[in-house]
Amino acid sequence: MSHAAAHALIGDSEFDRDTSVIPRAGEPGVYDAELSAGWTIIAAVNGGYLLALVGRALSAALPHPDPFTVSAHYLSASVPGPAVIRTEVVRTGRTLSTGQASLVQFDENGAEVERIRVLASYGDLASLPDDVRTTATPPAMPAYEDCLAADAGPAPIPGSSEIVDRLRLRLDPATAGWAVGRPSGKGEMRAWFELADGRDADPLSLLLVVDALPPTVFDLGLMGWSPTVELTTHIRHRPAPGPLRVSITTRNLAGGFLEEDAEVWDSTDRLVAQSRQLARAPRPA
Repeated sequence: MSHAAAHALIGDSEFDRDTSVIPRAGEPGVYDAELSAGWTIIAAVNGGYLLALVGRALSAALPHPDPFTVSAHYLSASVPGPAVIRTEVVRTGRTLSTGQASLVQFDENGAEVERIRVLASYGDLASLPDDVRTTATPPAMPAYEDCLAADAGPAPIPGSSEIVDRLRLRLDPATAGWAVGRPSGKGEMRAWFELADGRDADPLSLLLVVDALPPTVFDLGLMGWSPTVELTTHIRHRPAPGPLRVSITTRNLAGGFLEEDAEVWDSTDRLVAQSRQLARAPRPA
C-alpha cells in the first residue's frame, strides 16, 4: 500500500471519519472533504479541527508521515459542508519535507472562498533520538477526577455548540471561574483532554488539541467567539496513550487581539505539542 493510500484510510473514530480526505482522480494533490457540523463553535467550524483536516491531506501528499511544524492563516470563517483542499509539495529532503495547502469552499453563487492557508514541514517522529533537555514542567493541575466536566457549571460553555459532545474535557477549577461569573482575570485555561469516543491521541489529533479548550478570554471576563487569525503548532513527540494535560495562557490583550500559548503534555509527563496563536477578542455585543 502506498503512503498516500495508507493515510487516506478512514479510522473507526468520529475524529478520523470527520477528518477523512478523498483524493481527486486525475488531479494530483487535490482532495475533497466534508466539514462536519459536529466540530462547530457557534456557527463556525473549529480552527483546530480544520488544521487536523488539512494536516491529514498534507500527510497524504508528503513523503514523511508526521507533522513537525504547521503554520496556518485563517482567512474566513468555515462552515459545515463540502470543501476542497489543494496541496503542493514545496521541498522534499531526507528528514523533512515541506508542503503548503489551501482549503476552499464555495459561496451561494458558486464563487470560491479560501478559508485557511497552511505551510507545514513533516518528518518521522519515530526516527528522532530520545534526547530531552528541558526546563519545561507539566502544569500543576488537580487529578482528573477533581477537575470539572464541561457541563459542570450552571450552563454549557457559551457558544460551544456541537464540539463539546466530541470532547471529554475536565477543566481545572482554578481556571473555570468564568463559568459561574467569577473569572480570575489571569488569562489561563487548563484541562485534561480526551476525545469522547476514546480514541488515543496521535500527532494529527494534537493539531486539534491545541485549539480545543475554551478561549482564555473567558478567564479575562470576555465572553463570545474569539476567532483565530494565525496558529503555529509544533509537534514534539508521539503522545503516549491516556488523557492529555493542556495549558493555555494569554499575557497580552491589546488593540482587540491576543496571543494564546499552549502546551500539551501526555500521560508520561512528556511535552508533546506546543503552539502559539493570534486571535481576535470577542467584539462587544
